[in-house]
This record gives sequence, structure tokens and C-alpha cells, in this order.
Amino acid sequence: MINFAYPFAFCLLLLPILIYLLLPAAKGIHGDALRITFLDDLSKINLKSGSLWVKSGFSTHKITINRILLSLIYILLVLAAARPQWVGEPIRIKNEGRDILLVMDISTSMLERDFSYQGRRLSRLQAVKAAAADFVDKRRDDRIGLILFGSRAYLQAPLTYDKQAVKDILMTMDAGMAGNSTAIGDALGLALKSIRENDDKENKVIILLSDGENNDGNLSLPQAIQLAKNEKVKIYTIGVGGVGSFMQSILSYKIALPSGLDEEGLKQIAEEAGGQYFRADDTAALVRVYDEINKLEPQAQDENYIREIREYYYIPLLVAIIFSLFLLILKQRKR
Repeated sequence: MINFAYPFAFCLLLLPILIYLLLPAAKGIHGDALRITFLDDLSKINLKSGSLWVKSGFSTHKITINRILLSLIYILLVLAAARPQWVGEPIRIKNEGRDILLVMDISTSMLERDFSYQGRRLSRLQAVKAAAADFVDKRRDDRIGLILFGSRAYLQAPLTYDKQAVKDILMTMDAGMAGNSTAIGDALGLALKSIRENDDKENKVIILLSDGENNDGNLSLPQAIQLAKNEKVKIYTIGVGGVGSFMQSILSYKIALPSGLDEEGLKQIAEEAGGQYFRADDTAALVRVYDEINKLEPQAQDENYIREIREYYYIPLLVAIIFSLFLLILKQRKR
């Protein structure tokens, strides 16, 4: 719709009338100027030889083309000063969200089937996939990244608004892809390095999930904890693994037994980095953990909108310039 940025500028249209009414008539060699009520004289206008003649009482006064052009130029300048513009429909823009980096253990111990859902046994990895994908869906205005680790840590998805791409990687990840052991220190070091490189945001969060202990990699857990302490990044840690997984491993004839969960190490990481440690020993608990983190890191609720604005002040301004040039040409021809 058409709008005026400075509608009060139209008050300037009254300025010539106020000057005419309030200031005394100018005196010249021909005597006092005769005041003429413009609206009353519109019906008395006759066109004669390129000029306008107005009859008022016993006198006839000539209103020249010059005066008409000057009036139009003034009106157009006032219109330009009011800044006519077209304002579009409001468009919602994304809120400034958080940078959230998911760091997930995919060592072979994540194949342990000690989780269940609707009476069906699930591996830890299957439960983590479902819970993490649901968490990603809920983080509407955040950038999400993904690091997978086992013996080595790999950045699988840099921080992005493309939630579907992150979920696709989550669904295709498999235990053992990054090795059979657990390098928590290296994974945390890579996470801190990756999220530090994105300095355009202050709200940075790392969610570290593991079912084992730091038994591989170049960075020890104390070193990783010291790094986490130095960085202004909040870290939440999640320890996964059901009770009695040792007996289940024997009954399923597995040779490689799962590593013990280092709860103390995960707790210390969270404490030093201003986050919290969560324990998830079944599918429901894992879902609750992600829901709790979702509440602890709330998203902005304010709706931000923008409107497209097109300025049209230049149109009356351009017409005023054209009229001014035309007026200048008329004066030059008279000379």
C-alpha cells in the first residue's frame, strides 16, 4: 500500500496561504497589491493569449503561466518531502538462535541392545538416532552441527540451518564407522575448535553423548576438560547405557564387552563448562534428557518481521525539476 514517511510535511502547503493572510500587502511603484481570493476566482478564469485573466470586482488581473508553474513546483516539492513509498506485506525473519554442536559416540559398544521402545528391543544407537532427530526438529531457529567419534573424531556436518541434512547423516550413521574404541578427549577438542571458528554468535552449546570412557586418541580427558574450562561454550554431557548390559552381552554371545561408562569424567566436563550431566539408561530417559536440554536452552519467542519498502519521492521531485527547466526556458524566451 502507498504510505507517506513524513505526512506532516503536507502542512507546508498552508505556508503560502498563511504568508498571504498574515503579512501586509507589498507596495510598489504601482501602488498596493490587490488581494484576490483564489477559490472565488476559479469560476471567473478566462484564457487570453497564453495568459490567465481573472475578473474581480472592477479590476482585471493577469495570472501568468509562470505563477502556475511555480505553484505546481512548490506542491511537487512538498509531495517529495513527504516521501511517498510503497510498503509491502510483513515477512517473518528468523530469530537469532544458538549454535548447537552434537558430539556423538558411535563406537561398537553403541550396538548394545539394552534400550527398548513399545516392547521392542533397540540398540543404543537406534535410540540415540530417534531422540536426536526429534531434538533437531524442535530447534527451529538454531544452527546445528554434528561430530561423530569412535577411535577418531570427524566433523560430519558443520553448523547449518539445514536441519534435514543433519538428520540424514544421523539416520545413516552406524556404529564402528569411526573405529571401535572411544576418544572422548579428541572429540571434545574438535568440537571446541569447530565452534570457536564461528565467532558471530555468543550462544554456543555442545551436547556430548557417550556410553564409554576415554580409552583412545591423543587428547586426554583432563586436557579436554581444561580446554572446555577455558572456552566460553556451555557443554551438556549425556551418559547412555542400560543397567545389566554386561549380562545381556554374555547372553547374546558377544565377544567384545562394552566399556564402562565414565560418569565422573562426563560430570566434570559439564561442571567446568557450565552445563549439566544427564544419565539415560532407557529410551524414555534419553528422550527426557533431550527435552530437558531443550528447556534449558530456550528459543527466542519474539516474532521479528520486516516489510519491503519502495521509495517514490523521486517521481514528484523529477517532475518538479522538469517544470523548473520549462519555467527557465520561458523566461529566457521572454528576454
